[in-house]
Amino acid sequence: MKSIVAGRVAASTTEFIELTLGTPLDLWLGVEGESEMERAAREDAARDILADNLDFIDRVSQVAAQAIEAHAPELFNVTLLQARRRPYRGGVAA
Repeated sequence: MKSIVAGRVAASTTEFIELTLGTPLDLWLGVEGESEMERAAREDAARDILADNLDFIDRVSQVAAQAIEAHAPELFNVTLLQARRRPYRGGVAA
């Protein structure tokens, strides 16, 4: 099944999210090994995007809801474990 966002085919889940949000995930999640200066610059850019796009949080919520809906069987695949009962053999523990 193809995921098409804004006329583009997303090749991966990450690309789908980035196309839907219009920003790279690294902007919000950070990059391993980034310096304090890089982190501060990234956070400033993220704040500017949020200030300029008041509907951004609604779009993020919509993407999260779509992902949950699409992957609900995997996300909520809970296997119930039954406790095995050992038969009573009588006697007294020493």
